[in-house]
Amino acid sequence: MALLLREALGDSLRRTRVAQSRTLREVSNTARVSLGYLSEVERGRKEASSELLAAICTALAVPLSDVMSDVSDSLLVSTGPASTADGIALPTADTGSSKMSGNGSPRIAGETRVVIPAPARALAAA
Repeated sequence: MALLLREALGDSLRRTRVAQSRTLREVSNTARVSLGYLSEVERGRKEASSELLAAICTALAVPLSDVMSDVSDSLLVSTGPASTADGIALPTADTGSSKMSGNGSPRIAGETRVVIPAPARALAAA
């Protein structure tokens, strides 16, 4: 069975809190979220909003991007490389190199980037 996003997120938050030797009560007070709700988020039983995630990460003094990167790694390990409906493996990030694409994101082996221009009216309004 595949790991759910909310479970991976909860695992990451709990590992971070435990690594800091902090209690649920301490983090819930700092994040201004109920202890019970934080516990449910950590156990993967509740979907946390982006605002709640930001508050928890602030309380843990960890960037949300670090937590999401950890979650991404956990999901990749639990599900394996992505594939299409036809069973064709999709390209995965080349984690063995520090090559970056032109926009600062990691380069993906064999990737093809498609740039779709914004509608003209959207550009005129900006």
